[in-house]
Amino acid sequence: MPEREDGAERPSQGRRWETGGRRSSTFTRLLRHGFTDPSGAERLLDSPALASVRSDPLLLDALGATADPDLALLGLVRLVEAQERAGGDEGDTARRELLDTLVTAKPLRDRLLGVLGASEALADHLARHPADWQALVTYEPSDLHPGVAEFEQGLADAADPVALRVSYRRCLLSIAARDVCGTTDLAQTAAELADLATATLRAALAIARASAPADAALCRLAVIAMGKCGGHELNYVSDVDVIFVAEAVEGADEGKAVQAATRLASHMMRICSDMTVEGTIWPVDANLRPEGRNGPLVRTLSSHLVYYERWAKTWEFQALLKARPVAGDRELGEAYLAAVSPMVWQVAERENFVPDVQKMRRRVVDNIPPGEVERELKLGPGGLRDVEFAVQLLQLVHGRSDASLRSGTTLDALAALADGGYVGRVDAVQLDDAYRFLRTMEHRIQLYRLRRTHLVPEDDADLRRIGRSMGMRTEPLTDLNRAWKRHTSVVRRLHEKLFYRPLLDAVAQLAPGETRLSTEAARERFVALGYADPSAALRHLEALASGVTRKAAIQRTLLPVLLGWFADSADPDAGLLGFRKVSDALGKTPWYLRLLRDEGAAAENLARVLSAGRLAPDLLMRAPEAVALLGDPHGLDPRGLAQLEQEVLAAVG
Repeated sequence: MPEREDGAERPSQGRRWETGGRRSSTFTRLLRHGFTDPSGAERLLDSPALASVRSDPLLLDALGATADPDLALLGLVRLVEAQERAGGDEGDTARRELLDTLVTAKPLRDRLLGVLGASEALADHLARHPADWQALVTYEPSDLHPGVAEFEQGLADAADPVALRVSYRRCLLSIAARDVCGTTDLAQTAAELADLATATLRAALAIARASAPADAALCRLAVIAMGKCGGHELNYVSDVDVIFVAEAVEGADEGKAVQAATRLASHMMRICSDMTVEGTIWPVDANLRPEGRNGPLVRTLSSHLVYYERWAKTWEFQALLKARPVAGDRELGEAYLAAVSPMVWQVAERENFVPDVQKMRRRVVDNIPPGEVERELKLGPGGLRDVEFAVQLLQLVHGRSDASLRSGTTLDALAALADGGYVGRVDAVQLDDAYRFLRTMEHRIQLYRLRRTHLVPEDDADLRRIGRSMGMRTEPLTDLNRAWKRHTSVVRRLHEKLFYRPLLDAVAQLAPGETRLSTEAARERFVALGYADPSAALRHLEALASGVTRKAAIQRTLLPVLLGWFADSADPDAGLLGFRKVSDALGKTPWYLRLLRDEGAAAENLARVLSAGRLAPDLLMRAPEAVALLGDPHGLDPRGLAQLEQEVLAAVG
C-alpha cells in the first residue's frame, strides 16, 4: 500500500475503486438474475459456507433460474452449514461432496436449487436432515417416474410415526424436484403424490398392525381411498379421504373383529395426522363414510351396502366415483368396489338428479366467505370445482351406458368425454388447459410452506414466486394475474355451458338401457312410443348413428332424447324423417351437431318444429342454416313489420 509523506500507509484509491466496482457489478448481476435483495444475497455469497463456489458462474445462473433466487440461496447456505455441523473431517467431507456435486452435476444443481427456491418447508427439512439432498442425485429410470412400489421401498425403514414423516418428506422432496424442474407435468405429479399417499397409508397401517398384533389377527381391514387420492390426482397438502371396510377372519366373532378393525383404523389415522417433532403428514379424513362423522368408523361390506341401497344421498354416490382400494386387504377392497360401482352408475336415474347436483355446486359457492370468493382457487366461481363438477355430472349421466367414461381421474375423464363426443374438442382442450394451470398454481401455493390452502395469496412477493415457478420471468406478477383471470373466465363460461346443459336432464330421465339401444330394443321402443312405421324409424336410426365417426357418436347421444320428443307430437315418424333430412343436409357442417348438443333448448326446439307438420321441415330443407335460430333464445320471437321489411330488403339487395 502506498505510504503517506509521514511514512504511514495510505488507502489505495485504485483498490478501493476495484472493490467498489466489483461490488457494483455483483449487485447488478444479482438484480439481473432475479434477486430482489441483492445486498442480502451478496452477504450470503460471501459467507464461508460458499467460499469454494461463490465465483462459479454456473451457480449464479442456476439460482437465477429458480422461482425465488433469494430463497434458494438462503436455503443453500443453510444446507451447507448443516453439513458442517457434523463436525471434524466428517462434516468437511460432507460439505465438499455437496458443493462438488452441485457444481459438476447439472441435474442435481437444477433439482436442489429448484426445490430450495420454491419451498421454504422443504428447505427446513433439508436443514434438519442434511443428508437427504442425496435423494436428488439418483437418476435411474424409476426415479424419473416412480410408482407405489418405489415409494414403499423409500418408506420401508420407517418403524414409527416420526421416522415415517422423515421418510415421507424425503420422497416428497424428489417429487417436488421433478415437478419444479419440469421433468413431470401436472398429471404425473398429482399421480405421484397419490402413489406416495398410498405407500404412506400402507406403511401407517403396518405400524398400527405391528403395535396391536392381537387386533390384526382378528380382522381383515381394507382402506378405500376417496377424493383426489382415490382419483390418482392428489395435491401436495390435502386431506386424504378414506373409507374403511372390515370383515372377521374365519372363526372370529364379527362384533369383536369390527372393534379390532376400528382400533387399527383409528391408530393408522393418528400415525398420519398427529403432530410430532417432525410435524405431521396430512389429516386422514373418514367423513365420507356412511352417516359421516356420526356413523361408525368401520363397517362390514354388507353394512355398507345396506346403507347405500336404502339411505345414501346423491352426493355420496358422486363421491364414490373416485373410490379406489389402496391399503390393507386387497381382496376385500376389490369386493367393496365391485359391489358399490353399479350403484354409482345408476344414481343418474334418481328423480331430480341433475338439478340436485347443480344445487349442490351452488351451495358450495354460497358458503365461501365473501372476502375470499375472488381468491378461492378451488371452490370459487371459475375454480377447480367447476371443472370437476361439470366432468363428474357428464360422467354420471352418460357413463351409465358408456364404460369408457368411468375414470376417477378428472383429466382422463375429460379426455374420454371429448373422445366420445359428449364434449366439444375445443371446449375440452380449453378446459384441460385451464384445469392444468389452476392445479399447477394450487400446487405452487401449497408447496411453499406445505400448508393446506386454496387461497391465492395477496402478497406481491408470493405472487412473484408463483409466477416465476410457472415460467413467467419477465413480468411474473402481472403475467400470473392475467393468466389466472383468463383461465378462470374460460372455466366459468364452459362450466355454465356444460353443467347447465338442458340435454343432460333429459338424458338422465331416460329409463335404464334407453341411452344405448340394441336393434330389437329400438324396435320395441318405437312401437311403445307410437311410431307408425318402426322399421322405417329403425332405418333412420341406423343411418344417423351407425359407425365410429364423431358425428355418429354425437347422434347416439342426441337420439334417445329426440325420439321421446318426437313421440310427444302428433306425427313422430315425420319428425324423425325430417331430422334425418336436416342432418343429412347439415351433418358435415362443424356447428350443427355441436349446436344441438351444447346450446340451450336448440335440440328440443328442432324436435318440436320438425314434428309440427310438413311446412316447417320443408322450409328448413330450403334454408337448413336457419336451424341456428333455434339455439338463439330470441330466435323464435315474433318479428314486427319494420324488422321483416328490413330483412326482406336486405335479402333482395
